[in-house]
Amino acid sequence: MAGGWARDGAVAEQIEASINDELSRLKAQRRPVGESLTHCAECEEPIPQARREALPGVKLCIECVRERDKSFQSRSGINRRGSKDSQLK
Repeated sequence: MAGGWARDGAVAEQIEASINDELSRLKAQRRPVGESLTHCAECEEPIPQARREALPGVKLCIECVRERDKSFQSRSGINRRGSKDSQLK
């Protein structure tokens, strides 16, 4: 269903393009930047040459990355501003 001068499917295409743009931005944000370190920034253990070549700009060893990933807590995904409870105040 199109509205106004838009063709059918234009809204879905715009939503998909917005999602793809955001995913690209997030992927670029996670890439290490700069020169790789020879030793981990957190534990000072040597970072293997193969890891430094595979991920240019790497700053952490594999163990520190695993520990950081374990401590990551995802958000609940609940939109509190749109809930009825927040509108009752």
